[in-house]
Amino acid sequence: MRMKQQGGGAESGGSGGQRGRRGQYPTPLPTVHEVIPSGRQLPLFDEPETTPWITLDERRRGTAFLRLPVRTVLNPPASTGMGFWSLNPYVGCEFGCSYCYARDAHRYQLERAADQIPEASSPLPPWQAFEQRILVKSDAAATLARTLDPTKLAGQTLVIGTATDPYQPAERTFGLTRQILETLLSHRGYSIGIITKSPLVTRDIDILQRLSRQHDVSINLSLISTNAQLVRRLERRSPIPQARLTALGKLTAAGLNAGIMMAPILPGLTDDRRGLEAMMRSAKAANARYVIGIPLRLDPVSRRRFWPTLQQEFPHLVERYRRCYGSRSYAKRAYISALIRRVRQLQQQYGFPVQADRRQRKTSAATRRPSACEQMALL
Repeated sequence: MRMKQQGGGAESGGSGGQRGRRGQYPTPLPTVHEVIPSGRQLPLFDEPETTPWITLDERRRGTAFLRLPVRTVLNPPASTGMGFWSLNPYVGCEFGCSYCYARDAHRYQLERAADQIPEASSPLPPWQAFEQRILVKSDAAATLARTLDPTKLAGQTLVIGTATDPYQPAERTFGLTRQILETLLSHRGYSIGIITKSPLVTRDIDILQRLSRQHDVSINLSLISTNAQLVRRLERRSPIPQARLTALGKLTAAGLNAGIMMAPILPGLTDDRRGLEAMMRSAKAANARYVIGIPLRLDPVSRRRFWPTLQQEFPHLVERYRRCYGSRSYAKRAYISALIRRVRQLQQQYGFPVQADRRQRKTSAATRRPSACEQMALL
């Protein structure tokens, strides 16, 4: 792995020399243009020094991994609008799923940093930067150990991988997800969910077994279809379906609570009974403990990447999606209700727990703590 320092730190020299004690500069003094870049105002107050972003690694196909300094890694329900805490070791994802709704989190992170850290800016369009400029929270485990408050997390669910895959290719190099799981071994009694498309999760079977003895752990293998050709048209670089199903079998054989998350279910592409049934059969063969379904969410962030993919790969469906979604993030209520009924029928047919709707989950939550699997169903 190649380590490369980017940007001017305190020892880089820079165009204006190093700053000594407060108020003193080496001679000659820097020009105003060196101190104040064009278009920026002179700061009125002393600003804290920024930590330079470091390129931790680069791939031949153009992907770069940048260290992202963080002060906290836990996202509370109040800030995300979801009914659980979340944690994402990486910002951005190489899998390149066309329907991903997390792309703006990456764009916002770059925009916030670019004003102070030039290395954070990217000439790539936002959708491509999301897939090729992966931000790595190198200190995630240490930050979690320092900031995790058991009194806040007690009785609630923590989900790892809600925005980007915690076992994406970067994990092979940096191992942040494993470090986070090791940190959670210092605690007991949480409900922990993991969402991934990657068979790399089987690398951590040993620690997942230990973690399951102390917490309620659910491992969700995300899969949109068993049709590998269809999957590749929608997910540019994700693992093939059979690799995920094989990983699921290894997890359940190890005694872990693992299942399939059919997510997202795409109208006209993966919502047909035959396709859903194929996933149920495959999950059953891998001894999945459950199968849950989540309908496609098409908010403005998702549309910017998904819409061109739909027009290029499935032009005959464009008008149907316009009618079904309009300006909404989810399909019409009648479609969602019909999809839920279909999923429930198949869950019953194949002997899986039947998925509760939102109202049932709220009632359940009033009497007991819902599992991570229940919390994530039909988000």
